[in-house]
Amino acid sequence: MPEAPRLLLFEKWDMEGIKVQDQGLQKAISLKPTIAGTTMGRHEHKKFGKLEVNIVERLANDIMHFGKKHAKNAGRMGGKKQRSLKVVQAALDIIALKTGQNPVEILVRAVENTAPNEDTTRIAYGGVVYHVAVDIAPSRRVDLALRFISEGLREAAFATSRSVEEILADEIIMAANNETNSFAIKKKNEQERIAMSSR
Repeated sequence: MPEAPRLLLFEKWDMEGIKVQDQGLQKAISLKPTIAGTTMGRHEHKKFGKLEVNIVERLANDIMHFGKKHAKNAGRMGGKKQRSLKVVQAALDIIALKTGQNPVEILVRAVENTAPNEDTTRIAYGGVVYHVAVDIAPSRRVDLALRFISEGLREAAFATSRSVEEILADEIIMAANNETNSFAIKKKNEQERIAMSSR
C-alpha cells in the first residue's frame, strides 16, 4: 500500500520535525499539518478550540486586526483573511531565503521568545487597588506573543516604503534571535519588568 503524502503548509513547508522547546507552551502551540493555513473558523464554538488551530493561521488572524489603534477588528485589514494569509506566506518565503531554515520553526522560536511569563492584575482590598504579579496561562502567553509580533508589524509598517511582508519577516527573525531591537521582545521585557516591580 503506498504511503500517504505529507501535508505541507502552503505546499512548501514540512511541520513534522519541529519541536516546541518551551515545555510550558507545548500544548498551546499547535503544529497540526495543514495545506491552506485556514480552518474556516471551525474552532470558534469549542472551549479552548483555538489551541488546535495551527500557529501560522493564528498569526494570520492577528494580522487581520490591522486597523485603528484601539479598534479590535476595524480598518484596512478587518476580515481580510486571504490577504493576511498571503502576507504570512510571503513573509515565510523571505525568512527561508534569509535564514536557510524552515520558516515555521523560526516562527515557533519567535513565539517562544516573545511569550511573557508574568503579568499584573488589579486587586481591590479595603477600597485600595493594588497591582499584583501573576503567572500567565500557556494559551494567553501564545496570544500575547502573537499580539506583540503583529503590533510590531503595525508600528513599523506605517510611513515606510518597505513592504508588509519584509517587515513581518524581519520582526519574526529578530524575535527568534532574541534581539533587543525587536518590538515584540521589547514589549515582553517591559511587561515582565512591570510584573516584577509589582511582586
